[in-house]
Formats: sequence, C-alpha cells, structure tokens
Amino acid sequence: MVTRVLNFIGNEDVAPHSRAYIPKLNPHNGEQICELARSGKEDVDRAVEVAERAQSLWAATPGVKRGEVLFDIAQRMQVRQKEIAQIVALETGKSLKDALGETGAAISQAFFMAGEGQRFFGRTTVSGVANRYPVVVREPVGVCGLIIAANTPVANVAWKVFPAIICGNAAILKASEDTPLTAWIMGKVISESALPPGVLTILHGFGNEVGAPLVAHPRVQLISFTGSTNVGRQIAKAAGERLAKVCLELGGKNALVVCEDADLDNAVKWALLSSFSNAGQRCAASSRLLVFDSVYEKFKTQLLEKIASLKVGPADEDDYGPVINQKQLANMLASIEQAKAAGAKVLVGGTRLTDEKHRNGYYISPTLIEEAQPGDEISRNELFGPITCLYRVRDFDHAVKLANESEYGLTAAIHTKNYHRAYEFARRVQSGVVSINAGTHGSEPHMPFGGVKNSGNGGREPGPEALDVYSNLKVVYHNVDPKGV
Repeated sequence: MVTRVLNFIGNEDVAPHSRAYIPKLNPHNGEQICELARSGKEDVDRAVEVAERAQSLWAATPGVKRGEVLFDIAQRMQVRQKEIAQIVALETGKSLKDALGETGAAISQAFFMAGEGQRFFGRTTVSGVANRYPVVVREPVGVCGLIIAANTPVANVAWKVFPAIICGNAAILKASEDTPLTAWIMGKVISESALPPGVLTILHGFGNEVGAPLVAHPRVQLISFTGSTNVGRQIAKAAGERLAKVCLELGGKNALVVCEDADLDNAVKWALLSSFSNAGQRCAASSRLLVFDSVYEKFKTQLLEKIASLKVGPADEDDYGPVINQKQLANMLASIEQAKAAGAKVLVGGTRLTDEKHRNGYYISPTLIEEAQPGDEISRNELFGPITCLYRVRDFDHAVKLANESEYGLTAAIHTKNYHRAYEFARRVQSGVVSINAGTHGSEPHMPFGGVKNSGNGGREPGPEALDVYSNLKVVYHNVDPKGV
C-alpha cells in the first residue's frame, strides 16, 4: 500500500499538475491513512489525450478478445481478493467480512462482463424494400468519464469500468476522494493484465476541481455518474450543453411495506438489514418503513429489540461501521435534530457515539424515528446513514400512495403472504426494483439496476442493459442486386 496516491495515466503513476494533495482520514479513528492527488483541468486534459490514443486501437480489438482480457482481470482479482478487501475495509471502516463480500460481487461483475464480449449482440431484421438487408451493430462510444461514490468502492469501480471497456471504450475513472486506495489497488491489478495502457485512467481529487472539468470536456463522449440527485442535476446540465451521453444513478428514499399478514420475523430481519447494513450508506437502503396499523406496535417492538442488539464497529462481529466522513456525520445529526423540531419522535439512537471505542471515528447510533410527516424533510431527503423512519398506514392503497409520494423511485419492498397483493404492489409502485418478502437492497451483476423520477435518468447498470449505455447503435443496410449474381 502507498501513503501518497497519484493519478494513474497510461499505466503509470503521475503526480497532479498542482503538486497538491488531500489527506484521507480513517473513518474509524480519524487518523490519516494516506494523501491523494488534488487534480484539476490540466490533469483531465492529459488523461483525455492519452485515453483517445488508446481507445481507437482498443475499439479495433474484437469483442471476444476484449472479453478474454477482462476474464484475465477477473482472475487476477480473485487471487488478490483478500488484499483488495483489506484496503476497502481500511478506508471505509466496514468489516473485512463485508469488504470480502463486496469484492466478491465486483469479481462476479468482471466475469459477467467478460462473457458479454461473446454476446455483443446487435440485431438483424427484414426490410420493407426488396433486396435490402438491415443489420444493427454496436460500436464504442469513445472516451467515457466515470464518476463513482464511496459507499461500495470496489463494486462501484466494477459497475462502470468493466462494461465501459468491454464495449471498446477508454475509461477515465474519477475516484471518490473518500476511497482513493480502492481505486489505486484496482489500477495496479488491472495494469498487470493485457489491457493496453491508456484504456483505463484513474484521476483523484475533489468533484468541483477534477469531476467538473471531466464532465465539461468536449472530447469525453459519455458521463456515467453514481451519487446524489443534486450533483446529478448539475452533471446533466453541464453535459447536456454539449449533448454528451449521460447515465445517472442517483439517490433513493425507499419504502419497505409491512402488511397485516406479513411474517413479522422475516420483515424485521430485512428491515434491519436494509436500513442499517453498510451504515445505511446505500442508495437502496430502506429509509421509510410503512407498516399496517394493525401490526404497527408489534412490528415496532420487535424491531426495537433487534436494534438494541446491533453492534457498531469495524470488526467482523459488528453489524455496521462508521459513516464515511465528518461532514456526512454532521449532516445526519442535523437532519435528526430538524426532524425532532418538526415534531418527530426519536425512538432510539439519533446521536454520535462518543464512548472510548467510537469517539474518534464517525460513528452514529442506529436510529429509528416515528411520527415524522410525509412532507417533512427527513421523509423526503436521502440521508445515507443508519437512520430509518416508521409510518403507520391504514391499508394497501394507503401504503402504495405513501410509497409513491416520494420524489425518488429507486427500490421498494413489500412483505405479505397474499400473492395477488404482492404482484399488484409490484405493478403499481413507482420504482426501478421491487422485492417481495425481502429487503430493498441486493443487486446482482446480471440484472439491471436504476430508478425512476429523481433516482436517475433511465440508464441501467450493470447487466446486459449496460451495453446500451456504453455503446452506440449503427444500422447497416446491405443492398443486393440479384442481376449481379
């Protein structure tokens, strides 16, 4: 591991033009782990120049061969899975057990996308004109700017980099300033493969200093962003000015509905996992628990009992770790105070953990709130922490109405034994993902993920649908003259 993380350009570590660096602190204890390059426009310009040269040759490589390179990367990740996971755990504060699971998911994504090199399907059909034969083929987009979040850093790298390169693009990854080491180790693993230098570039720094120039660069043909809705809007506006292709996977305020006939033990289990695992730092976290009035008190009692048993810390026996930085922690605590001032009741938690084990880290106690109104800020805005709210609902129609009142539409879940009700909920709820008798989280490499409304602009990653993001379609008409036979 390194104590200074440089940019990765042309398979080389390159110092930022500014020669300035940003400290990266350990969220568990507040100590500095390393420092990362503070990049800017000059670094973006250099990265784009290198990426453009590499992309044209990579695009000419057959998809099957690109898949073989990615398969080799996946195998290299397998060999170094524990090393990667140790770095993920160190800079996020999550347990090694959870980091190993996340790294395993990233490896699965690499293997799946490697297979897409053999399934780079276009389309053939018939023409309305005699002796005319149309074929639809996929082509690379070009240079892709990829901007990721810190919550699941190695999985986020995999979700964007692997579909980008399998489609023949060059990828410029803007890593999160909160997880530079994960991007660094991925760059090292990938540099040992046969991927040509320049096909992958990794830049570090603040979003407004390096991310914004990347979004605005006229020769970056695609921007894919995972993060907050507010930043997503800024990116859409800036990239839209130059008509760049944009894929946005944004926030969520996801509803988990508990009906009167639900298996309450199972519902509590999934509410707990969806709300608090990964310190609630999931766009798919269940931050709104909509519970039928007839089982509300029983569900609340069982949930509070389980919350009381949660262990907070970075070890494998702990249930979740710290949030990623001091600013995020302060925002969460302020939102809880605002909710209390508006009349909401904090049933448990709501405070920073200040005991000897936790006081130097960015730890917040598991928080359950009730009596917040649907229009309150805490009911509307994504918090990205171990905080969830309880709401009473009268019946099924009331639950669907409340679920859909959110400005977001990423994921949702319902717990019921009624088959008809479950499928009606899946039809009526406004979200990109619906789970029945499970949690609001849990994506898979071969399935598309994304949302509606303020949760995204319609793009889907990963799955084969990611090919639609990272490739362009071209129609080729073959016109045949039978007299020329």
